[in-house]
Amino acid sequence: MTNINEEYIEDYIRSIIPTNKDYLVQIEQYAYENHVPIIEPEVAQLIKVLLKNNKPKNILEVGTAIGYSALIMAESADKEARITTIERREDMVDIANENIANSPFKDRIKIIKGDAQDILPQLNETYDFIFLDGAKGQYLEFFKYCSEYLKPGGLIMSDNVLFKGMVATDDLVIRRKKTIVKRLRTFLQYINNIDGYTSCVMPLGDGVALTYKEDK
Repeated sequence: MTNINEEYIEDYIRSIIPTNKDYLVQIEQYAYENHVPIIEPEVAQLIKVLLKNNKPKNILEVGTAIGYSALIMAESADKEARITTIERREDMVDIANENIANSPFKDRIKIIKGDAQDILPQLNETYDFIFLDGAKGQYLEFFKYCSEYLKPGGLIMSDNVLFKGMVATDDLVIRRKKTIVKRLRTFLQYINNIDGYTSCVMPLGDGVALTYKEDK
């Protein structure tokens, strides 16, 4: 349980979500057995709906981990869509490359190994959809770069923004997480008040923020 919703609500929502394809189920099992965080099932469903509706052609992800969310996006996006995903941990990159190679989407996903702080300033493309799922304490810095690369009418989706409920109430804050919580609160205030963008925060999974760039 993520502390965002009551357990019975979370359990019910997950009980009605269709089972993923075998290669994704295998990744889910690996993540569970090895304590690797991947997106929550209800967050994966939201991504699927958003991509099927918006039909982005160029997607950027910050935080590949073992490639699960990139594969969710590849499966849901148009056949012409391309995904660039950034991961700093070499062990995660190796596993993600293997998972992607064993999927139908190996030609549509490109992993860039490195710290997003170093990689993001070097990008020279624009994107229709950007998924932030990297270091939570750096979301604001990541967002400022990503917003420049986002096409008008595009979306930035940020995961884990309520951070097990700690962002919403001091009653849940763990001492060693205070800095991350403070930075996430600053991030959420920023995206909800920046000119030219419209954001919403949803108590889904561990908290999801959607930011829409106005089509000027």
